[in-house]
Amino acid sequence: MMEAIRFEHVDVLFGPEPEKGLALLDEGADKDKIYQETENIVAVHDASLSVNRGDISVLMGLSGSGKSSLLRCINGLNKVNRGRMLIRDNGSMVDLSTCGKKVLHQIRTERISMVFQQFALMPWRTVWENVSFGLELSGVPRKKREELIRTNLELVKLEEWADKYPSELSGGMQQRVGLARALATDADILLMDEPFSALDPLIREHLQDELLMLQKNLRKTIVFVSHDLDEALKLGNQVSIMESGRIVQTGSGENILLNPANDYVRQFVASMNPLKVLNCNALMRPVTELSVEPSRDAGIVLDEDRGIVGRVDIDGCLEQVACDGAIYKMVELNDVNDMKTLSANTIVTGTPETSMRDAVEINHHSGHPMPVLSEDNRLIGVVGREEILGGIVRDS
Repeated sequence: MMEAIRFEHVDVLFGPEPEKGLALLDEGADKDKIYQETENIVAVHDASLSVNRGDISVLMGLSGSGKSSLLRCINGLNKVNRGRMLIRDNGSMVDLSTCGKKVLHQIRTERISMVFQQFALMPWRTVWENVSFGLELSGVPRKKREELIRTNLELVKLEEWADKYPSELSGGMQQRVGLARALATDADILLMDEPFSALDPLIREHLQDELLMLQKNLRKTIVFVSHDLDEALKLGNQVSIMESGRIVQTGSGENILLNPANDYVRQFVASMNPLKVLNCNALMRPVTELSVEPSRDAGIVLDEDRGIVGRVDIDGCLEQVACDGAIYKMVELNDVNDMKTLSANTIVTGTPETSMRDAVEINHHSGHPMPVLSEDNRLIGVVGREEILGGIVRDS
C-alpha cells in the first residue's frame, strides 16, 4: 500500500536551546537530566512510523507520553528539531521540517484537517457558520462553500441543526460539528487529538461507530490520538504505543495483544477483552492440524466430539459438512441476519477476519464449530469451543 505519512527518527524538544538537549540525548541522558541541565523538555525521541493512505493509525499512551506532540508535527504545529516529517503531496514525499513557508501553508490548508478534544467551536457562530470557517479562510467561492457545508452536515446528521449555536447542542453534537468542519475542507489527511475523550462513555462509543462508518466511504488517512486502549484497538488499522516520547511498539491490535514488546505494553493490554481484538486468523486450528476421517470417503474432522466432518474437493474447497450421515446447510456469516434463529442443522462459515465475538456467538447459538474459508472457498481452519477457550486462556 502507498504511504501517506512517514516519520523518520523524529526528535521534538521544547525549550531555550534544543541543540544542547539533543547532544545529551545522544549521550544517553534521560528526560529528567536533560530538563535539569538545559530546561528542555523532551516531547518526542527517535520516532519512526509509516502511515498508509486510507488507514486509521492510532497513537496512544499515558499522559505525557508524546502522542499529541508527535501528532502536531504532521501539520507543522510542532517543530521537528531532528529527523524528517514527510507528507505525500502530488505523488512525492515532502519534508515539512525543511520545506518553505508557501509549501507548508498549502499542505496545511489543502491536505490536512484537525479535530480537537475540546471541540474548538466559535460560540458566536451557528453550526453552519462554524463548518464554513475553514472554507472561508481558504477562499472557497460561496456557492461551492454552501454545497460542501450542506453535504458534510448531512454526513454527520446535523443538517436540521444548521441554524443552532454551539451552546444549544450536546457534547456529542458539538464534536460532530468539529468533524464536519474538518471534512468540509476535503483534506485527505485527518488529525484527531483525543476527540471523544471529553464525552460520556455511551456517546463516545456511538461516535466511534459513526467514525468507522464514515471511514468506509471516505477512506481518509486518519491519525488518531487516544489514551484509551479499547478505543485504539477498535478504531486503528495500526496502533503505536508511546512511552516517554518513544514509540515502543507498532502493529495491529491483535499483534500487540498477543505479542507485547515489553512489560510496559504488557501492562497496557493486561485487562484488554480479547473479544474486541482477536479474529479467526489468531484463533483457528489450521487445516493441517485437523485429523482425517479413517474411511474410504474420508473427510476432515471439524468437531471430533460431535462427529462433524467437512468434505473438500481436489482444490481444498469446502463442498459439504455432515454429521452421522446428515448433511448440514452451509451459510456465510454475512448472510446471517439473526444468529438466534440458527437451526441445529446449519453450519456458518467465516473468514480469517471474522471477529472472535462473532465466532463466540455462532458457537453459542448453533453449538457447531465455524469452518474458516479463504477468499477462494478453500478450507484453511476451524474455530470451535476448544479454539475459543484456548484464545481466552492464551490472552490471560
